[in-house]
Amino acid sequence: MIRYLALLVAAILAGLASGRALHAEELVTALSSDLVSIQSNFTGTDIVIFGQVARDVNSISRSGDYDLVIIVEGPPQEVTTRRKGRFLGVWVNRYYETFEHVPAFYALVSTAKVSELGTRELLDQYRIGLNHLNLPIARQSSVPLSERDDFRQAFLRLRQQQGLFSERPGEIEFLTSTMFRTNVPLPANIPVGTYKVKSFLLHQGSLLSKTEAKMHVAKTGFEQVTFNLAQKMPVAYGLLAVFLAIFTGWLASIIFKKD
Repeated sequence: MIRYLALLVAAILAGLASGRALHAEELVTALSSDLVSIQSNFTGTDIVIFGQVARDVNSISRSGDYDLVIIVEGPPQEVTTRRKGRFLGVWVNRYYETFEHVPAFYALVSTAKVSELGTRELLDQYRIGLNHLNLPIARQSSVPLSERDDFRQAFLRLRQQQGLFSERPGEIEFLTSTMFRTNVPLPANIPVGTYKVKSFLLHQGSLLSKTEAKMHVAKTGFEQVTFNLAQKMPVAYGLLAVFLAIFTGWLASIIFKKD
């Protein structure tokens, strides 16, 4: 906790040193780590996000509590959702919908339920909540308009089952009247890439302040070497995999050879 408070104080001083005068509430946040390393024994981890609602003498007095929203959002990707149908008596993937600019990971923590945080326009604008994510169709779709929402809901449901999408209302802890902390679980199957950590300060449905930081999820060691090889040199990666399989089989036959 002392380490987190020290980082928070440093973040506040950096914000003040930048020359921006506080005329109202200002949201200051920091991460316990901006780099998540994935190794062969990675089983998931948590990142801690903490911060403070900074006020100066010019801040107006407000009745009621603040609302906070913190979103950890992964890099965009293109995803296809499929639905099975009967063809010649066999169940096959007949219908599909492809969405683009879909976050690879989306975790939201907040002080209240998403529906209680603000207007639909505000939630849509800042992509606050799973039901307010814009999932544009990547190409022309053959799915009837009346059924497209079924594909969207199926996609969101599958991502939640995989632990890649989540909403956790009431999971932000206030250490003092203005200082807060929360943790965001990262599953073992989290994709690599650059993530955005977005924080929003609201009061009675109005946005007062917001911040955005970056976090990197990367493979390290041998995992990073194989990942880069598979992504940048897939032919060489495939040949190496075949060679290793043949070599391993040959070595096993020598070791376990019967006299």
